[in-house]
Amino acid sequence: MYLDIFNKMLESELEEKRKLLETSPYSTELGMQMAADARKVMNGQMEQKEFYEKYAAPMKKEFGREWAALEEKPEKNKKKGPRWGMVIDLAKCVGCDTCTVSCKAENRTPPGVSYNVVIEEEHGSFPNVKKLNLPRPCMQCDKPPCAQVCPVRATYKMDNGIVAIDADRCIGCRYCVVACPYGARSYDNGFTYEHEMLGWEDVQAPEFGNDRGPRTKGKLPEGTVRKCTFCFHRLERGEEPACVETCIGDARYFGDLDDPNSIVSKLAASPRAFRLREELGTEPRVFYLL
Repeated sequence: MYLDIFNKMLESELEEKRKLLETSPYSTELGMQMAADARKVMNGQMEQKEFYEKYAAPMKKEFGREWAALEEKPEKNKKKGPRWGMVIDLAKCVGCDTCTVSCKAENRTPPGVSYNVVIEEEHGSFPNVKKLNLPRPCMQCDKPPCAQVCPVRATYKMDNGIVAIDADRCIGCRYCVVACPYGARSYDNGFTYEHEMLGWEDVQAPEFGNDRGPRTKGKLPEGTVRKCTFCFHRLERGEEPACVETCIGDARYFGDLDDPNSIVSKLAASPRAFRLREELGTEPRVFYLL
């Protein structure tokens, strides 16, 4: 029952992302069609070859360029290392939004861009009311449909499993935004905290420093898509993602899913564990506990 409720809670987020696509200078219809078929590729209902053949001509017409198929690395050439994953215990989440605030502070995201949100919904009637909290970072899918639809291959999967965006290549078409079945991507409109915070230009983002501006000035990432990276800059320092470190309910766990002794691998294998929209075949690396 709860799984159906949680999946429906995502719909409000997805509707907002569909509206965002309509502001793109590129075809909304093509973006929605490709997003739907990209998900079919992930769950095995459509072959990769069929997908590329279907959209080769429309993509060239819309974007004026040929696009390359996703490259699969041979298993023997894949880098060995941690397979990062996260477990969120919904029974311990109190809906305080500390994860959202700490993520925003850590990643210095601009107005309208939040990598980590908590979707809330009330059930029942007074006085028997229950509030459900659904924290939603990027799921870091093993089979990401967002990478499938990208016309310039700006979205890609790192060796450690984190789905990343190359802002130098991203053209801001927003097709990946609607392809993500979790609503975990945001578009950088270029808004700032100029009128709200002194020294706003001096604040550096881990991903881009303080060199953030319109593409016409040769700066990034205005006009591009942004998302959660599991705080990769912190992982490189041996630290946990900011949302995990600051969770006041200790509801978040992070670690190597391939390490049988890690707490995340044990919790992910527990009977309480589930993943959102698992039927889509995206194989997310964020697990939830009920």
